[in-house]
Amino acid sequence: MKRIILMAVFSMAFFQGYTQHVDVDSLITVLKSELKKENSYDLTRLNRIRQLRASLLLADSNSFDLRYNLTSKIYEEYSSFKFDSAYVYVQEMIRLAEKFKKRDQLIASEIHLGYTLYFSGFYKEAFDVIGKIDTTGFSKKQWSDYLTMRARLNQSIADFDNDPFFSRGYYEQSDRDFKSAQVVVPYNEFEKTINQALLPDSLRKRDLSPDYFFNLINQQNLSPHHVAMVATHVSAAFQGRDRILFLALAAIGDIRSSTKETLAIFLLAQDLYHMNQTNDAYIFMQAAARNANFYGARNRAVQIESLLPLVAGKVIDEKQHQRDKLLIGFLIFFLVAVVLFFLLFIYRKQMLQIRASEALIKEKNKQLEDVNEKLLESAKIKEELIGLFFKTCSSYIEILEKMRHQTMHSIKLKKYNEVNDLMKDIQINKEKESLYNMLDSAFLAMFPNFIDSFNALLKKEDQIWPKSGETLNATLRIFALMRLGIHEQEAIAKILDYSVSTVYTYKTRIKSRALVPPNDFEQKIMEIKFIK
Repeated sequence: MKRIILMAVFSMAFFQGYTQHVDVDSLITVLKSELKKENSYDLTRLNRIRQLRASLLLADSNSFDLRYNLTSKIYEEYSSFKFDSAYVYVQEMIRLAEKFKKRDQLIASEIHLGYTLYFSGFYKEAFDVIGKIDTTGFSKKQWSDYLTMRARLNQSIADFDNDPFFSRGYYEQSDRDFKSAQVVVPYNEFEKTINQALLPDSLRKRDLSPDYFFNLINQQNLSPHHVAMVATHVSAAFQGRDRILFLALAAIGDIRSSTKETLAIFLLAQDLYHMNQTNDAYIFMQAAARNANFYGARNRAVQIESLLPLVAGKVIDEKQHQRDKLLIGFLIFFLVAVVLFFLLFIYRKQMLQIRASEALIKEKNKQLEDVNEKLLESAKIKEELIGLFFKTCSSYIEILEKMRHQTMHSIKLKKYNEVNDLMKDIQINKEKESLYNMLDSAFLAMFPNFIDSFNALLKKEDQIWPKSGETLNATLRIFALMRLGIHEQEAIAKILDYSVSTVYTYKTRIKSRALVPPNDFEQKIMEIKFIK
């Protein structure tokens, strides 16, 4: 979204004027975006050339104006786009002017040829061309164009030589030609203002800031190509980020006008490299190299080839440095991760031990609870049984005491028949039955669900239920005593007045009919809940 907004802003800046302060980084971002659309701008120019060439093929060979104008337009398209094609069409312009004896067009074409050779780095050839031009009878405009061409050529040779001794003469000649051209055709107000940027501070009429020139350029409704030319010219007056601002603006104009003979993006890359913005410098230097190779600018290609390896080397060094930092960071992260892994391993091991201990403690607590519950149950049962025992014993002691008193009384009175009758009144079986009923009642008071739980362990047809009027029958009574904790068959037989084999038979018969394995039956009996 930010990129789209920036694109819209700078589109307005080119065509409607721009009066706000521009951030250099934002302009660099727009330039990178425009580089991605470079091919689409080139296709637009190629389509225009294709249409012009088609029109030229259909033009009347005897019509000088039509053919010259079309050839001139094709040359203008190629002049900053591709050297060899521009050279072909400027030669055709010269041929047409000579054929039809048009001196003004011939002079203009020869100056164009000089520019074409100059753009591609053929400085000697360019000097040869302008040296052969007959300047007799030149108009002011022709003199201005001629002198401007010669001034730029001298300046470029001086820049290319880059030597204090040999370059000085070329610079001096260039300065004289520029001044002479200005005398012949004075600058307009816009050109005068722009040129003030290059003057020393003491010679300026006013304080002219970078923002002022930036806004001034964008308020002139210039084409992208002319914006690039003016911005490149103004950039020489500034340093640092202010210079970057104008070079970036010029580079954007060159891309949008599909200009391959461009100096701006090379200078921009060079300045960014010196400012240690290596990644951006490498991107723009590569673009400059593509443009120089495409156009055929041999002089520019030499400059780029001398600097591009340095930029690339610095990019590689920075990336290697970043990789080293990343590797060091990764190693530190790895070591921290290993330490954390071992800490987590130890922590997990300790947690597992703690959990195992907690589980063991819970298990032991559960066992203790079960033991305590069983002890409590056993104590309660014993309490109930002891109470029943003392109650029963007290009752029988009272009966025995009464019988002893009656017996002693009858013996003293020698009423032996009464003693005999008293002994006959004692019914042992009835007393046993009474004792069992008392025991059954006490047991069912403690285990009211015993009969239901017992029969739940048997099939329906094998279930044992007391008859009407019974509390427990013989079979239920055997297992009731087992539930009270009496497991020895001899003890059960003695209490119930059965033989040991009878008790064994009862137990075996019931276990064989149980729904659970015989070995688990007694355990299930013991699990019948005691009710407090």
